[in-house]
Amino acid sequence: MSIPKEPRQLMINVMYIVLTALLALNVSAEVFNAFDMVRDGLSKSSSALDEANAKLPALIKKRAESKDEFKKYAERSDTVAMYGKELSDYIDEITVYLIDQTGNMDGVVNDGDYKFIEETKTLLGKRNFDITTRYLVEEGKGMELHDKILEYKEKFLSLSDAEDKENFEQKIALNIDDVAWTKSLTKRDNWADFTFNHMPLSATLPVFAKLKNDAKATEAAALNYLLSKVGGEDVVLDEFSVMSSPKKAYIIKGETFETSVFLSASASTKSNTGVSISINGARVNVDEKGVAKYSVTTTSVGPKKYSAAITVTNPVTKEIKTYNNDFEYEVGERSVTVSPSKMNVFYIGVDNPVEISASGVSSNKLEASMSGEGGGTISKTSGGNYNVKVTKPTQVGEFAKINVIAPGLSVSKDFRVKRIPDPVAKLAGKVSGSLNNGQLKVQKGIIPTLEGFDFDAKCNIEGFRLVRVPRRDDPKIAVNPGAGFKGDALKYINQASPGDRYFFENVRCKCPGDIASREINPLTFTIN
Repeated sequence: MSIPKEPRQLMINVMYIVLTALLALNVSAEVFNAFDMVRDGLSKSSSALDEANAKLPALIKKRAESKDEFKKYAERSDTVAMYGKELSDYIDEITVYLIDQTGNMDGVVNDGDYKFIEETKTLLGKRNFDITTRYLVEEGKGMELHDKILEYKEKFLSLSDAEDKENFEQKIALNIDDVAWTKSLTKRDNWADFTFNHMPLSATLPVFAKLKNDAKATEAAALNYLLSKVGGEDVVLDEFSVMSSPKKAYIIKGETFETSVFLSASASTKSNTGVSISINGARVNVDEKGVAKYSVTTTSVGPKKYSAAITVTNPVTKEIKTYNNDFEYEVGERSVTVSPSKMNVFYIGVDNPVEISASGVSSNKLEASMSGEGGGTISKTSGGNYNVKVTKPTQVGEFAKINVIAPGLSVSKDFRVKRIPDPVAKLAGKVSGSLNNGQLKVQKGIIPTLEGFDFDAKCNIEGFRLVRVPRRDDPKIAVNPGAGFKGDALKYINQASPGDRYFFENVRCKCPGDIASREINPLTFTIN
């Protein structure tokens, strides 16, 4: 982008840059703390799964030694571990790249060590949404991740026997929700657009942590399946933690907050017979996978908290224990941005382009109208682009108003209305100075120029008075209608000789929106 030469336009550009920066900062710090909390919880759950999964391949191989027909399951156990590591490493690479591109953790390059991310709390680029939008949406990495998840889901399924495949598929966590994005209020192109577009980095890390957790949980399900095929019993964990996996950690007032509350690394349906879950003290239904759904309609903005309690019988010690945890999410409110495409003033007689947008709202659901002073009208051109026309200048304290109605809000914004500024009358590109007689005689007339005006507008000269003062003669006066020289004015122009002086007075012009002509600058020239 070229730098404007006009100081006024440069100032306008700087103002828009500052406004964009301020909007990008307008996110509550509590929201990012909630993201960190969810990510930390999922990371702990993944560590527990790693510890449990590490013991199973050796156990499967040991039990497979009893029969030759079990050897194929022992061989598959290594493949399961390989698939789990490959997918986890792939997700880690994306995470490390995004963090490195936005300043790393505490400003220190981690050299691809994902463990460094888990142990470090300060994320310098947590508010950065440019890298997530560009890398995951525009450059297609998000859809590559989408396809990779489905690819590895099929790889894990291929490790089961044909007769067990349908039942085994019900037990694995690895999957992609390819339905939710199609029902979004705002039009989305695909799963990656719905999940990552314009999302701050800190909000995407829990998504990666959940996918990684799903990969490890699927690895655990596959290893337990293989163990069952060689005569073993499903392995269960004897340490539990309560987890909440919300669909969205930041929602708009009026939307429904929905989350899945579950016991991390939970065992099979049979083992979960004694599991009960309550939210804020109220019992909720638990499905066969040990997962409860909690939803509540939000009515106010700000941080919201809820408590979850899970009571379970430890499959190892048979002891009944209750585990508790508190969670938090943020409720925001829709906001509308009305941006004049040229500057913060509407001008009479020209089209004034305006851009209107509301976060989380499709442009098709916005309604815009004009009120107040200025005699304005507004019409939609395309998407969030509108055109405003005004007919009357506003006085001090008066404004033309743009009113915007969108689902859940109604706002107005004030604008001043001015007439087009005075153009500058020029002859041969000058307003005064010296011309030789040849230069003057080839001029066709006076030209009005709108200097520093960014709109597409043209003013017309209505007429002027020409005074020629010959070097040794009396002044000659001619009244000329219009911009072009004609009649006596043209005759006096053609009589120009060195030493003559020419005065163009009472120069009047009319610009778009003007009811009557206006007087602009005079011109003075000496012929040399």
